[in-house]
Amino acid sequence: MNIRYILHNAYGVGGTIRTVFNQANALCDSHDVEIASVYRTGQKPALPLDPRVRLVCLTELRDNGSRFTDAPGTNSRFWRKTRRFRNPLPHGRDFRYKRWDPYVDMRVIRYMRAQRDGVLITTRPSLNLLSAWFGPQRLIRIGQDHMNFDSYKPPLQTAMVRAYPRLDAVTVLTRADLGSYREAMGDRARLVRIPNGIPARSGVPDGQRAPIVAAAGRLSRQKGFDLLVEAFAQVHAEHPDWQLHLFGEGKWRPKLTAMIAERGLEGTVRLRGLSRTLDAEFARASIFALSSRKEGLPMVLLEAMSTGLPVVAFDCPTGPADVVDDGVNGLLVPAEDVPGMAAGLSRLIENGDERTAMGKDARVTAAGYEMPVIVAQWEKLFAELAAR
Repeated sequence: MNIRYILHNAYGVGGTIRTVFNQANALCDSHDVEIASVYRTGQKPALPLDPRVRLVCLTELRDNGSRFTDAPGTNSRFWRKTRRFRNPLPHGRDFRYKRWDPYVDMRVIRYMRAQRDGVLITTRPSLNLLSAWFGPQRLIRIGQDHMNFDSYKPPLQTAMVRAYPRLDAVTVLTRADLGSYREAMGDRARLVRIPNGIPARSGVPDGQRAPIVAAAGRLSRQKGFDLLVEAFAQVHAEHPDWQLHLFGEGKWRPKLTAMIAERGLEGTVRLRGLSRTLDAEFARASIFALSSRKEGLPMVLLEAMSTGLPVVAFDCPTGPADVVDDGVNGLLVPAEDVPGMAAGLSRLIENGDERTAMGKDARVTAAGYEMPVIVAQWEKLFAELAAR
């Protein structure tokens, strides 16, 4: 079967990109798989992709509308001028497509309509809406939601409720989000919960654990690292030998750097940047912290648990509550509760036996999200939709 994914930008390192690459790498054993990237921000993908999976770029543009081949500040592309206007089409309510660029829309729609058969999987609301309205009905069209329905603004929710019943299926990540979609759409759309999947682990080294709390993700407001730094300032006062390592990059690096300096935490809270050996970093740490204000089903949470890390997580909408069994494989803290996060981290720091027991249960939990388990759910969905 031909399976085609469309991603906003396949050259980054975000959770949506990682989960789509994981799916593609697993499905290419028995299917012809291609990933189409609307935009391009690198010469080659930053994440590992099986050589059997084709990667194509639909526009050769950066997501600001400039040509990928142009030096910064030298772009004279005509259609970029239209980006002075808000996108008047429904998919423009997705913030990634809020600026109007008819050339980009045309390239995405042309790619969809060029597919003769098989499965077309789109991966964010804007692309799902384009598939619903312009994707050919000869294809099995599946829209993925990698965030959660309640996180979208009402105009975008309205567009989704109107268009998504035109798709063959909409997949969501969590039980909570499945409930939100059903409340909004009733039985007009086929809704299926399929969680994110992680590559099967052949074995994670059981080396010496260091007094490190690890966290990872884009340095942005959504990930709540400002809240985590505040919490760790309280932890540091009682446990000065422990460190917090933050992995990732983003626009909030200067803000977080300033916060760390203001609290005298230089050398204690470390911004480690992007890492290509995150599993090894997790295997060296002792606790994983998830401080997000909102999520879908965070890949990095599953990856950390698969290395035997117990978790302290904000019970944000949505995701952590689907995975973290409070007191068993980690601790759930009320959303954005900074003192609660500090107390949870201190509890695990002070109780080594509890850390070890929760880490073992975390590995068991993560095994249920490995790709062989998740691919079976995708194959079942493909077969049911093909039969219809």
